[in-house]
Amino acid sequence: MDIKTINAEISVAPQITPDEVQQLADQGFRALICNRPDGEAADQPNFSEIEAAAKKAGLEIRNLPIVSGKVTDQDAADFGAAMQELPRPILAYCRTGTRSATLWSLSQANRLSVADILAATKAAGYDMGGVVRRIANGGKTPTDRADASYDIVIVGAGAAGLAVAASLKSRKSSLEIAVIDPADIHYYQPGWTMVGGGIFEAADTAKTMGSLIPRGVTWIKSAVAAFEPKDDVVILDGCRVVKYKRLIVAPGLKLAWDRIEGLEATLGKNGVTSNYRYDLAPYTWNLVKNMKEGRAIFTQPPMPIKCAGAPQKAMYLSGDHWTRAGVLKDISIDFMNAGGVLFGVKDYVPALEGYVQKYGVNLNFFHNLKAIDGAAKKAWFTVAKPDTPPTEVEVEFDMIHVVPPQIAPDFIRVSPLADAAGWVDVDQATLRHKSYENIWSLGDVMNAPNAKTAAAARMQAPIVAQNIIDDINGSSATAQYNGYGSCPLTVERGKIVLAEFGYGGALLPSFPKAVIDGTKPSRLAWWLKESFLPPFYWKGMLKGREWMVKPEKINVR
Repeated sequence: MDIKTINAEISVAPQITPDEVQQLADQGFRALICNRPDGEAADQPNFSEIEAAAKKAGLEIRNLPIVSGKVTDQDAADFGAAMQELPRPILAYCRTGTRSATLWSLSQANRLSVADILAATKAAGYDMGGVVRRIANGGKTPTDRADASYDIVIVGAGAAGLAVAASLKSRKSSLEIAVIDPADIHYYQPGWTMVGGGIFEAADTAKTMGSLIPRGVTWIKSAVAAFEPKDDVVILDGCRVVKYKRLIVAPGLKLAWDRIEGLEATLGKNGVTSNYRYDLAPYTWNLVKNMKEGRAIFTQPPMPIKCAGAPQKAMYLSGDHWTRAGVLKDISIDFMNAGGVLFGVKDYVPALEGYVQKYGVNLNFFHNLKAIDGAAKKAWFTVAKPDTPPTEVEVEFDMIHVVPPQIAPDFIRVSPLADAAGWVDVDQATLRHKSYENIWSLGDVMNAPNAKTAAAARMQAPIVAQNIIDDINGSSATAQYNGYGSCPLTVERGKIVLAEFGYGGALLPSFPKAVIDGTKPSRLAWWLKESFLPPFYWKGMLKGREWMVKPEKINVR
């Protein structure tokens, strides 16, 4: 543990684990303050896990999560109040400790001088220079003077953010570009289904963020607190101000684990797992390979979700393993889908139905997971069939693969950039913001009606890059997005149904039907998923190599 002492009352630290809580108690800490929201990173323990360990160790604990780096005046006041109410000494933690140090600094602004606050945090290893104006000026954030300024600022260094940064640099190397993202690790999330199926190792789906930032692009390792689009600035955690000429918003979406009652307390144990979290995908495989009999449940929440086929992929790969192991006859498989169809594009449904029959899957449509008790091995679903009053059913399980509800990040949902549902509001063809002409968005966070997949981001990146270059050159957009997305449905080990489609469910195959018929299971499609796509992602998409994604031109009449 990297504990930094600010004074005798308070220390701060990066994310702690449940196993470390007893050590903290042994070191004399009497209380903990959590300043990190659940679901901020794929490898992060949830607050409920830390809370349970704290209670066991006899420590008091307070949850004061700061949403995606947004430190408000009220947050600082709440932190100060918690310090007064909790027994001391206190350890506050977040992702790196910076948020906690910032909260302490702001909460002490009326009690200590700016010099004393800066000295204490500097001695602890945290530079509060970026928040000094706020301490000295009552929390007011100036937007008339920037700490840094760039031609293009990109929020988010996931698949979409890095790909578009690289595509822009390949078109105009002189551009001054900054990418804003606080994460240390970048994940190849499409690989987690394969981890859960025992095909990939989890470590092979992760690389350090620093190794992936395109050459010549500045990485601002911080979280975004707010947008001020009228002033062309982004406000960072700590109230630093970054000015832009053009902005690209691509922070991905948020996995809302907390919207299922009891889920956070049981994830990773009691047979409860999810391939949607890096640290849990190996647990999925552990459950699958050790299961010999019983009931396995696979859930799918309401749309939109990241990769709509992923809930089924986990089910099919599990069914295939149990078939090969000779135990399928003793295992009952249930697919609990909040929607009303197996897959949203009808052309792929017949092939999928064949595998549903092969594995003996019980299809349960309009079933939405609402609560779970892992220790009791019970789950509760709301059943809301059309023209029928909602009911609730209780289901017992031995293993359950849960896909959480998914929403836009909180700092996006409360921003001027969002539509009524919280997603970034763009024109679905050009991906330009409908209200702010110097803002574009791509990836999972924007509201175009396409599948939220890495393949979609791969197609969108050169379109956004080209349209921004057009804008810089003073011309209208020349590239348009047709809604392309791809979902390689792993129906068994060695075969994939390669779903590729665009707006309105139109089929958009990348290969001639004689090579790969995407509506049927294919061994070549499996090879693409297993062997070709990972290096294609790392060495192609993230490097600005726009293979097979030439932007479609806008027809001018």
